[in-house]
Amino acid sequence: MRPEDILQGKNRPFTGAEFLESLKDGREVWLYGERIRDVTTHPAFSNAARSLARLYDALHDPATKDVLTRETDTGSGGYTHKFFRAAQSREDLEGQKDAIKKWAQLSYGWMGRSPDYKASFLSTLGPNAEFYGPWADNARAWYKRAQENVLFMNHAIVNPPIDRHKKADDVKDVYVTIDKENDAGIFVSGAKVVATGSALTNYNFLGQNLSAEITDTDLATMFIAPMNTPGVKLICRPSYELSAKTMGTPYDYPLSSRFDENDAIIIFDNAFIPWENVLVHRDLDMLMKFYPFSGFFNGFTFQACIRMAVKLDFLTGLIWKALRCTGSSESAGAKVQMGEVVAYRNMMWGLAESMAATPQPWKNGHVLPNARSGAAYRVMSPEIYPRVLNIANKILASGLIYLPSSSKDFSDPTVDAYLKQYVRGSFGIEYKERIKTLKLLWDAVGTEFGGRHELYEINYAGNWEMTRSQTLTQSQNNGVMDECIALADQCLSEYDENGWLMDGFENGVG
Repeated sequence: MRPEDILQGKNRPFTGAEFLESLKDGREVWLYGERIRDVTTHPAFSNAARSLARLYDALHDPATKDVLTRETDTGSGGYTHKFFRAAQSREDLEGQKDAIKKWAQLSYGWMGRSPDYKASFLSTLGPNAEFYGPWADNARAWYKRAQENVLFMNHAIVNPPIDRHKKADDVKDVYVTIDKENDAGIFVSGAKVVATGSALTNYNFLGQNLSAEITDTDLATMFIAPMNTPGVKLICRPSYELSAKTMGTPYDYPLSSRFDENDAIIIFDNAFIPWENVLVHRDLDMLMKFYPFSGFFNGFTFQACIRMAVKLDFLTGLIWKALRCTGSSESAGAKVQMGEVVAYRNMMWGLAESMAATPQPWKNGHVLPNARSGAAYRVMSPEIYPRVLNIANKILASGLIYLPSSSKDFSDPTVDAYLKQYVRGSFGIEYKERIKTLKLLWDAVGTEFGGRHELYEINYAGNWEMTRSQTLTQSQNNGVMDECIALADQCLSEYDENGWLMDGFENGVG
């Protein structure tokens, strides 16, 4: 049964409860030597699953439905999340921006691979179906399925960090490879990294990031696979949610215990992919064209920039509250550093707003978010995020660890009395509020969950060399570099070794 079959005859997206039900499909998820039979109830995943369910419930909540949804363009007569339907105007993009923002605010920006992330790809499949050549009908079908049901899809596009000094063709024992094919489809084996959130998604999109040259057509494949496909296995990293539940309370680990998008090694072991789920097959030229011409780049940078802006909203407010708790908010140095944090927050929102306000014309009357601003986000975000964390560590210093081990310490009257006196907040802030605020910030910047997020944000959009080189290539292809060179050439043309070549200026006495 397909995940969306739960919605048979309902002509609308999942509710939260239906989404959770869709995950109970026999998928093979491994953690700590155990196969997890139900990710919706296992303590390593259950709160993250419920955080995602809240997103689906918001699609039906009268308080948020109008911001999040609009009618489908598939003829179904239903409605969808705005980002799952391809945009046709600036107004559409503005609506998508608001919808992405509203969903991101439900996790305060900490769930980077929410369902709308892959909508940046799925929403391109309708307008740009012909791009996929013989697989165009597959693209159209997935556009319809994803939009009408708001399907949750992750992706795995990066080859494992093994033998990266070799050509991809020489690592076929590790990288995803077509084993064989028949009239019904293809059989594939190999691994990808890192399948973020994949234990809690409906489908996986298997792609290529082309960081390694591919010449062997056995490696030239892109497809979509249900997470319960026989032969698909997820081997998860440690669960920060489980650790948080074991070591403390929600008061102690308010982010780790509900927003942990577990990353996994995804393995395909002779997994069968039917032809209707294939988008690229043994086409090396298509692999090279995918990122520049599929439309995915514009969409993923749009969603990611908005989500990062929400995360910076959260961190900006939280760091300032923490400074108030410690009494450092009136320090001139702290104010200067906070001004820098606010500037980064403003920059990220400026890029997001620019992407929506200056759309690029695209296929069949549709538009895409502006790629130039998207490329700027892609380069700047990995620099900004660690800087914000560094500022928090610098200006709060020992305040981040001058904390009791757990909220359970409040239950002992003697310890509680000491905490009330010696860990009180400044400016009249009560001690429990101070501890609560600083623990929230420590979960964001200092825990294993926080450390993973720093690594995640640094590498989110690709390695640092690729993001910069592709931004340069983009500027050469879209005319921006020519405009910049022309401006420099104009200045050079105004003088030579004999002086000014234009009237109105003096050559001087040299």
